[in-house]
Amino acid sequence: MPSIAVVGASKDRSKFGNKCIRAYLNRGWDVFPVNTHEKEIEGLRVYAGLTDLPGTVDRISWYLPPRIGVAALDDVAGTGAKDLFLNPGADAPEVIAHARELDLPVRVACAIVDIGEFPSSYS
Repeated sequence: MPSIAVVGASKDRSKFGNKCIRAYLNRGWDVFPVNTHEKEIEGLRVYAGLTDLPGTVDRISWYLPPRIGVAALDDVAGTGAKDLFLNPGADAPEVIAHARELDLPVRVACAIVDIGEFPSSYS
């Protein structure tokens, strides 16, 4: 099964960091929520950071605000991810530039739409 880490995962079902979790679960992916303040989201164990994941992931969906996101990108390289989705709101020029400096597999797009789902379906 493909796997995804959702960085900036949220308990708030109206936030995209939660909608992404539900969309990928709906498509049968293994989902690893990442959030420094939560222990469980949508019945899943939450990891404090990418370095805490139990193994590699195929994809990362990024929902961190740019002021936090730039520094946090340094942990992406060790995840094995083939895609790093910088979702709308997390795709500031400085985040994109730093991700490219690190030679990360950047995709500036909505990770939910990429799998054929619509965020509005997860209100």
